[in-house]
Amino acid sequence: MLHQLIKFTAACSALALATFSSTALAAPTENYCGKEGVWIQILGAGGPELDDGQGGPSYLVWQDDVARLLVDTAPGSSVKFDQSGANFADLDAIALTHLHADHTADLPAFVKGSFFAERDRPLKVLGPSAGGMFPATSTFVERLIGPEGAYPYLADFLTHKSSGGYKLTPVDVPSKGNRRWARFGSDNLKLAAIPVNHGPVPAVAWRAEIGGHSIVFTGDFNNEKNLIPKFAKDVDALVIHHAIPETARGVARELHVTPGQIGRIANQAQPRMLILGHRMKRTRGVESLSRAAIEENYTGSLIFANDMECWGL
Repeated sequence: MLHQLIKFTAACSALALATFSSTALAAPTENYCGKEGVWIQILGAGGPELDDGQGGPSYLVWQDDVARLLVDTAPGSSVKFDQSGANFADLDAIALTHLHADHTADLPAFVKGSFFAERDRPLKVLGPSAGGMFPATSTFVERLIGPEGAYPYLADFLTHKSSGGYKLTPVDVPSKGNRRWARFGSDNLKLAAIPVNHGPVPAVAWRAEIGGHSIVFTGDFNNEKNLIPKFAKDVDALVIHHAIPETARGVARELHVTPGQIGRIANQAQPRMLILGHRMKRTRGVESLSRAAIEENYTGSLIFANDMECWGL
């Protein structure tokens, strides 16, 4: 009897060890995208807080195992970019939703790191035009890496004599009015943008058309003009920021959409997939309440994003 018990215990231990080992080996593949088709990778799903355990809001769009679009260069995104296995030389564009530090702070790190990426074709950094205390994207980039900027030793990246092998060109996209901007296209990717209201901060939402699929990244906004539903109509994925709970009031509500508003927007747009990014501490731990508020109007596929997840379209 004792002998049988010992054999049974040993068998259970071996099974547990095998299960643990296979799980441990398989787990990292969840953080990487498939080799075929179009995928959205969450480089960072958090906000500006320093104790949320997540990177700042930033996204990669992959097509057939090639990273084509980087949306926002938030703190930590350059590290997550490395972890993703992406190659900077493959990017067709960098698109900025607005110029808050928690969405753009890693831009100089990407520029510096690209020196080693062997890129040999121009790269555009597209972002909002000026407004209030915020400069236009072209001025913002100049202040960072121009001859009189914070990192003047990187200034030649803005010229044809770039030591990095390519020229970086900032492009100002209208951040006022209702008009759709659609002046970027490559062999792989087409981008369009519309102004959105983020309080006093100039901001734009982006729509990417790639590999027969469409994705909208709203960035931060309060839906004052309700432009997103039309802009995102029938997209494969709507990536929207979930920075405040339904109970938020004051400045937070002037800057961001509530879960109830997200549900109404999604109901009008009817995306195939709704992904919630920019999840701050005030919205974590209350996902059931947020889901309930969203599902009052929208009952489609809903994902609460986390760092390094990758979703196929």
